[in-house]
Amino acid sequence: MATNLSVERARRLPRDVAWLAAGLHAALFVATTFLQLLPLLIGSEVLRNHYAMPSVWIPLLFHAGATGLLATALAWSHARNALDERGAGSLARILNPGSRFALAYLGALVLQAFVLSPLLFRLEMRFMPDGSLEALFGVVTVRSRMVTAMLIQSIVHAVVLVAGVWFAAWFALRKGGRTVQAGEADGAPENSDAIVSPRRAIACVGAAVFVWLQLWTGSIALRWSDAHAGMDARPLLLGWVAISLLAGMLAFWGAWLGAASQAARAEAHPFRAVAAAALAFVLLQLTCTGIAAGWMLWITRDVGLPGGSKMLDYIVALAAIYLVLLVMLMRGVTRWFYRRYV
Repeated sequence: MATNLSVERARRLPRDVAWLAAGLHAALFVATTFLQLLPLLIGSEVLRNHYAMPSVWIPLLFHAGATGLLATALAWSHARNALDERGAGSLARILNPGSRFALAYLGALVLQAFVLSPLLFRLEMRFMPDGSLEALFGVVTVRSRMVTAMLIQSIVHAVVLVAGVWFAAWFALRKGGRTVQAGEADGAPENSDAIVSPRRAIACVGAAVFVWLQLWTGSIALRWSDAHAGMDARPLLLGWVAISLLAGMLAFWGAWLGAASQAARAEAHPFRAVAAAALAFVLLQLTCTGIAAGWMLWITRDVGLPGGSKMLDYIVALAAIYLVLLVMLMRGVTRWFYRRYV
């Protein structure tokens, strides 16, 4: 009975590490924000006034949520991949994999928040006016320097995030610790409600990665524009929520259609879903950029830029094309990545 309980606990490991990753991200975000806004710290008043603006705290909140979503999806994928490849009996022999994952990932998050972020900030300041590296940019405006520095920071943080999840999963799921009898573990029941079906797993992972990419690029694009500055909280919240929900639902639908061939299989191969979502997102941006540029050149060849309602119709049409292509590309790319399992 104890062995069966251990195997069932191993089957729940993907869900457990996903919740751990999400909880650690939320706790660290709250803790670091609270520390920055403490009244006793120098400059906290300026930060409180800055964070009080909806155009600052709403993108910041959604960016943090998207980061936690990516970490959750990757943590789940690592554990599910190990469960599919090694089996619940093998994972049941590992000593406290959830605690080991939490410890390793917490260390990675702390290093990123309190070591990497200050270093990147100091490097950014060197490219600002009167900085030691200002000459490298020449006549480039200060705004362009700041946006470029923020882009570099975002890329570095994303790479470190992915590496941190990988290290925590490797540390937690590597072989070792206590052992159980192989025959007893292998004799445990194979069907379990804790194991998500492959088709649903592929769709969920693909949608999560796509939403993260959408929000990540959106937060970067906002730094190039001041259009959102001074806006009230309600339209900003509705815009971010609508983008997240719509992109997530359509990406899930496309991946669900593309993963139809996996419906009866035992393995989800979640990292193929991650790759499929990333490739579909890149292809979508390139395709829509090409369509938008070509269409704009065509409609402006004689009369110049359209105005008023014509420009609104142009934007609405492009948005509709974007949403349709999102589903089509997620479906096609997911099916292509899983073609060997058909």
